[in-house]
Amino acid sequence: MDIIAHRRIGRTQVFVVQGDLTAQPVDAIVNAANENLAHGGGVAASIVASGGRVIQEESDHWVREHGPVGRGQAAVTTGGALRASHVIHVVGPRYRTDQDNEGILRDATIAALEAAASVSARSIAFPAISAGIFGYPRAEATRVMASAIVGWMADHPEVIEEARLVGFDAGTAGDFARALAATGEPG
Repeated sequence: MDIIAHRRIGRTQVFVVQGDLTAQPVDAIVNAANENLAHGGGVAASIVASGGRVIQEESDHWVREHGPVGRGQAAVTTGGALRASHVIHVVGPRYRTDQDNEGILRDATIAALEAAASVSARSIAFPAISAGIFGYPRAEATRVMASAIVGWMADHPEVIEEARLVGFDAGTAGDFARALAATGEPG
């Protein structure tokens, strides 16, 4: 794991990390999921591969009980064999020019933070939501996420002690680092 950038928001530490999301030493990791929590590809598939089939089974149960995950909603499952005790599943936008991509991504990011708080997670790690198979331009997605996280942390001091923005590759980690630096002082 390589720490690329760091920022303090009140008492919260925000790190940009290059590495494997599933190996982060945090209480909760965020899954960039689809509405039906069918974890067949991308980040979702790697989470199930690392954490075990129980994550998919709990996701299926959640959807049977609550229906598909909607905008601004989060589903929480255990982390199975992961270091993280929780997986927070949110749905970012499938990028299209005729919709409010930024608003949908901001809502997903905030839903993940609210869900983390609801399960008393003190640390959380995010991937670049929607920047993979959902087609959101990576630099723009990381900017929206960093802004939402910094704003939420400033408005909710002492709820979460550490947030990690995790890029599996150097390009994604670099985009997260630039986005975090560009957020300015929360206000």
